[in-house]
Amino acid sequence: MVDVARHARHISLPNVGVEGQKRLSESSVLIVGAGGLGSPASLYLAAAGVGRLGLIDNDAVDVSNLQRQILHATPDIGRPKVESAKETLEALDPNLSLEVFHERLHPGNVLERFGGWDLIIDGTDNLPTRYLIDDACSLLGLPWIYGSVFRFEGQVSLFNHDGGPCYRDLFPEPPPPEAVPTCSEAGVFGVLPGIIGLLQATEAIKLLLGNETSLSGALLLYDAQSMTMDTLRFEADSSRPQVVDLSQAASMLNDDAWCMTEQIQSDTPQEQKSERTTADMMFNHLSIAEFMERRRNGWAPFILDVRSDAEYAEVRVSVCDLQVPHSTIHGALNSIPQNTDIVIHCKSGMRSQLAAIELIKSGYSAQHLYNLEGGIMAWHAAAPDEVVR
Repeated sequence: MVDVARHARHISLPNVGVEGQKRLSESSVLIVGAGGLGSPASLYLAAAGVGRLGLIDNDAVDVSNLQRQILHATPDIGRPKVESAKETLEALDPNLSLEVFHERLHPGNVLERFGGWDLIIDGTDNLPTRYLIDDACSLLGLPWIYGSVFRFEGQVSLFNHDGGPCYRDLFPEPPPPEAVPTCSEAGVFGVLPGIIGLLQATEAIKLLLGNETSLSGALLLYDAQSMTMDTLRFEADSSRPQVVDLSQAASMLNDDAWCMTEQIQSDTPQEQKSERTTADMMFNHLSIAEFMERRRNGWAPFILDVRSDAEYAEVRVSVCDLQVPHSTIHGALNSIPQNTDIVIHCKSGMRSQLAAIELIKSGYSAQHLYNLEGGIMAWHAAAPDEVVR
């Protein structure tokens, strides 16, 4: 049943109307995480009239959450997030069908939890769960909307939609756990999750209405400092092994290093935290805009491409000094200078982090190493004339 009075402003839109609003009321969305991203996404999906919403989260509200997690308030501190979220969302629309799961998503429950939903929204803050979402959605044929925040920057994309690319097509390999700081270590601009969560909700509503979506095969990058948005295009990797089970994601989730990084930070002594995040703090992170600006001012670093031979043969940057797959970088140390700045890039910025850490372990000065965020995808968007096919 469509609440015409409540959704009048939607119904008046020519590409929504009564039929579109009815479609929303018959749709279902499961949101993984009731935190910074899940808060705005769930609030606006509920307000838009999505008939059935689900939230899964095993965390409790902490005072530090209130800077950005707007589902919760000061009296909710110490309560399970899903309980607080349930009260807030039901107060917004009592007719909303809401299901909450106070539990952690893991390989043993993900296929059951994801069954029966039209769309999954990623509101997580850790990579192992993100790979689990991607693998489960691949197995079930479900689309999912990715969101990520880091300091002042955010990313959004739509994966596994109508045969479109998956998360593993964009990020084939995760970085090592020590290269991924948590929000508490890196910080996050308070309004940023709100913006990214709303973008996720926007893409979700378009998809549920059957309207044209724009982020399948595209990674939207938002920079709150410069107030700019860029979109990087990518395609499915036909050479990537297809997901047939959850074993890869399970191995990440069972890795003690990832558990230390993402799950039990609050129980880890500060000295141990510092040791585990040293590798991330050592090498430099460089955006394509920063790289271009510094180069215009005379900077001439050594450009190191750590993608595969096949990727390099297909597309490369004309100013590349050396290409070597990240997994074999130890065999190329004689060709990589020791006493000059080195900009390392791959497809999107993941494998280049692995290469930077391996160079540090081999004795290279971390101060001279720069991981190019966004990789060759960002380079192509910023300077297509420098990319050779």
